[in-house]
Amino acid sequence: MVFRDRIAATKPLVFVLCLLPFAHLVWDAMHGTLGTDPVAQLEHRSGDWALRLLLATLAITPLRRFTGWHRAVRFRRMLGLFAFFYVSVHLLIYLFVDLGGYWADIFEQIAKKPYITVGFAAWLLLIPLALTSTQGAMRRLGRHWQRLHRLAYLIALLGVLHYYWLVKADHREPILYLCAWIALMLARLRARPRADAPRSNAARLRT
Repeated sequence: MVFRDRIAATKPLVFVLCLLPFAHLVWDAMHGTLGTDPVAQLEHRSGDWALRLLLATLAITPLRRFTGWHRAVRFRRMLGLFAFFYVSVHLLIYLFVDLGGYWADIFEQIAKKPYITVGFAAWLLLIPLALTSTQGAMRRLGRHWQRLHRLAYLIALLGVLHYYWLVKADHREPILYLCAWIALMLARLRARPRADAPRSNAARLRT
């Protein structure tokens, strides 16, 4: 009961911390402190936080299995939904600010530019994950819920590829994200749960 109360007390703090980068982005946009290319800064910073939060979401399971801190899973839903939020902000900035409202061009851009193709695909794949993040959806989907949400690893890889293909010169940062993704994949393979100790989806993600 005490641990549950501590988790409940910590969640608002995690919520605020996840929202701070967006608040900072809005503040800089309103005060004109985004540098010489504000559109690029808006896209870059929102995309960065989308990737960071998505990778943080994927890190919860290895963290839980290697450290035994099972209550870490209680933050996974929030981190995942914030990752979807920042991906959506990233896309909206591209549509409304970068393209200037010429939305018809988006289909041409998707067809011609691979980095937009994979980025848009990642956003589309995130939609069903966000819609099925509730406990009710977990109960209805049963074992299929976990299979569906394994798409998060593919989505993260698409996000990394989107960033890598977008960057024209310095690839150090997207390569760091790729290394983080590879490390999480290896951790997942090494920390698969034992067959003799199954845990239900509902038990793992109860909030």
